[in-house]
Amino acid sequence: MLLGSRNKVTTGLDVGASSIKLVTMENRGGNFAIRSMGIRELPVEAIVAEEIKDRDTVIFNIQNLVEQTDPRIREVVLSISGHGVLTDKISIEKKQGSEAEQAILFEAEQRAPFDVEDVTMDYHVINVDEETNKMDVLIVAARNEFLNSYLEIIQDAGLKPVLVDTDAFAILNAYEINYDLDPDRITALVNIGYDITNITFIKGGRYHSTRDVSAGGRGIYDTIQREFRLNQELTSKAIKGEMEASIDQDMLKATIVASSEEMVSGIEVAFSYFKSLAKVNSIDWIILSGGGALIPYLPEFLQSKLNIPIEIANPLRNIEYDPDLFSFIQPERIAPLLAVPIGLAARKVK
Repeated sequence: MLLGSRNKVTTGLDVGASSIKLVTMENRGGNFAIRSMGIRELPVEAIVAEEIKDRDTVIFNIQNLVEQTDPRIREVVLSISGHGVLTDKISIEKKQGSEAEQAILFEAEQRAPFDVEDVTMDYHVINVDEETNKMDVLIVAARNEFLNSYLEIIQDAGLKPVLVDTDAFAILNAYEINYDLDPDRITALVNIGYDITNITFIKGGRYHSTRDVSAGGRGIYDTIQREFRLNQELTSKAIKGEMEASIDQDMLKATIVASSEEMVSGIEVAFSYFKSLAKVNSIDWIILSGGGALIPYLPEFLQSKLNIPIEIANPLRNIEYDPDLFSFIQPERIAPLLAVPIGLAARKVK
C-alpha cells in the first residue's frame, strides 16, 4: 500500500541519500509523542540520485541505527521519491466500490509513462464535489524495480516494511499535524534533500499537487568540498554551518549561492507550472524542510529569488518529546530533517 492514514505506535524510517532518520511515535488519541529518534549519516556515494550504490553500507547503517535507537523495532513505514515514482491527480465522475476502482485504474493506465505491469499503483479519493458529481483522485505509481530495491534493503536489515509512502506525502502529513491548514493561503512545502527536492502544493486548505526537482544539496556539498579542499567530515560541518571560525563566510555564501542556481531554477519552474495548473497568480508561503533548510545562507537566497516569505519547518511543534532525545543538539537545529520520518511515523498501519 502506498497511502495510509493514522495509529498507535509506528516507526518511520527515512533512508535518504546523505543520512538515515528514524522516528517512533505514539498516537494518543490524535496527540503524538516521540518514543525514540535517531539519525545516522551515510557516505555520500552510498545512495546517488535515489539509486542504492552500496547495499552493504546502507544495511549496516540501518541496523546500527535501530540498535542504537530501539533494538525492539521490527516494523517500519518507509518512503520513496524521485524518478521511480509518479503522482497524478485526476477528476472523474463520482463512483463507488469496484466501479470506482475500475474507472480510476483505467484513467491511471492512460496517463502512466510506465507499463502498468511494471508498477505498483495505489489511489486515494481526496475530494468529492456533490454539486458537479465529480471526485478528485490522487494516484501514486512506483516502478517495481525501484520500489523493490528499497524493500529488499529494509528486509535484509532485518526489518519488516508495513507501508510505503512518498516523501512528499509524508511531509504533507507532518505539516497537517503541526500547522493549521489556511484555506485562504496557498502554501508550498519545499523539502530540499540531498539529490531530490520535493514540492507539495496546498490550495484551499487541501492537497493540490506535487512536483519533484532533480537537484538538492549534493551540488552545494560537492562545490564546497572542491572550492575549500575539504574532506567529507569537514565538508559536512561546513554545509551545516559549523565552521564559521574556520572558513571565510563571504566566500562560503558566494559558493552556496552559485552552486544552488540549478536547484533554484528547478523550483521556479515547478512554481510556474503549479500557478498555471491551479490558475493562481502567486504562492503565499513556503515551508522549508530537509537538510537544505539548514544550509547557511540558502533559505535567505531562496526567499530573495522567489520573492515569497519562507518559514523553516518545525515538525516538532505539536508533538511531545523528551528533551533528552535531543541532548546532543538543539531541537530546532535538527527539526527540519525530521519532517519525513515524523510524517511516516504518524501513519496508521492496519
